[in-house]
Amino acid sequence: MARTPSTFALEIGSQAPDFSLPNIDGADVSLRDFAGKPVVVMFICNHCPFVKHLADALASFGRDVQSKGVGVVAISSNDVENYPDDSPEKMKEEAERVGYTFPYVFDESQDVAKQYHAACTPDFFVLDASHRLAYAGQFDDARPGNEEPVTGNDLRHAVNAVLNGETPGRGKPSIGCNIKWKPGNAPTYAGA
Repeated sequence: MARTPSTFALEIGSQAPDFSLPNIDGADVSLRDFAGKPVVVMFICNHCPFVKHLADALASFGRDVQSKGVGVVAISSNDVENYPDDSPEKMKEEAERVGYTFPYVFDESQDVAKQYHAACTPDFFVLDASHRLAYAGQFDDARPGNEEPVTGNDLRHAVNAVLNGETPGRGKPSIGCNIKWKPGNAPTYAGA
């Protein structure tokens, strides 16, 4: 299991890249849909053991922060030709199985992952209400095979800070599987 860290290449305070991507329910979801709200943008997928380790906690986290008026959107950018378990059909099954209450959208072109400089699954970004990057970092210290509890404390702390008008900045890098880039599509920050 390869361990790829976050890049932290998107600068804290920079305007987050907008996107419009198809959700598993067929509707397009854009960052503009969350106008005036803080937003958690997470890059995840179905098959990654790091995401599987957190999936139930991600669902709970999503419900908790959505109840506070925070937008949440999960993006899968993996190459589904070579990783069919990450296809939109399987994304829908996974969201229903785990209980995601937030949009789970598909970045087929992988352009959104590149714009965010996402490198791994999971990779987390918290935007303030004006959609400037306020936090990039991990969910918590839990990883498959370590004994750390899955709490989401790092991401929860970042969201609470943003709700209090603070900019938490960079946390510890998230660690996960590398995004599965299409052949010839990997960005230079991903070691291409």
